[in-house]
Amino acid sequence: MNENTHKLELPEWLSTIAVFDTETTGLNLREDRIVTASIQRMNSNGEILEGGKDWVINPGIPIPEIASKVHGYYDKDVQESPKPEVAIPEILDAINACFAEGIPVLAYNAAYDFTILHYEAKRYGLHPVEFGNVIDPLVIDKTIDKYRKGKRTLGAAAERYNVSLDNAHTAKDDAIAAGHVGLGMLRFYLAQTPKVVAFPNSAQELHEMQAKWADEIEASYAKWRQVDVPEYKPVFGWPVKNFD
Repeated sequence: MNENTHKLELPEWLSTIAVFDTETTGLNLREDRIVTASIQRMNSNGEILEGGKDWVINPGIPIPEIASKVHGYYDKDVQESPKPEVAIPEILDAINACFAEGIPVLAYNAAYDFTILHYEAKRYGLHPVEFGNVIDPLVIDKTIDKYRKGKRTLGAAAERYNVSLDNAHTAKDDAIAAGHVGLGMLRFYLAQTPKVVAFPNSAQELHEMQAKWADEIEASYAKWRQVDVPEYKPVFGWPVKNFD
């Protein structure tokens, strides 16, 4: 990757972003629960700003060992932590505050984190996130660098964009790493324009582009899955999957 890419100045609408990540009890977007979460703010140079917050939550259900081995939190570690009835409203408020200020929220594989949060909100009778603009490096990566071989994990993206990821699967470190990856990716995207899809003129335009791309990615994945699993049905929707 060209070293000069890292020097490109991003547009003013990316001068401040928020970064968001969760660690959960599992991968079922409707049924699993949030165990840890983090939202931080950073400028376009990747410097962390004031206003970030982290949560450790007693999810109200046992944490499966397979999940604990990933993020490091076992049932004993969260017994005295706030319950979801307390923590989930705080997370929603923190995200909504960013959107109200016009700050885009970046999450790697945003449909995972925001769908989990959506169903947590519904579970406790809360109003889901009032979305502003979201940035999802995974969706952008699969679109602007479509034919690159290899994994599309945060770790793989961090390696490609020369981002340190020393404490993978801790919400704060993953959120910050995703922010650095996303900023690097957006600079790479900007450098490719107009060779690839034209760079958006606003956070709203980028959000709308990603919603379209995410559905295209899901349709392509479903077509591939249906070769072996004919009954497989795509689940569209970004940044929240449309299960309802």
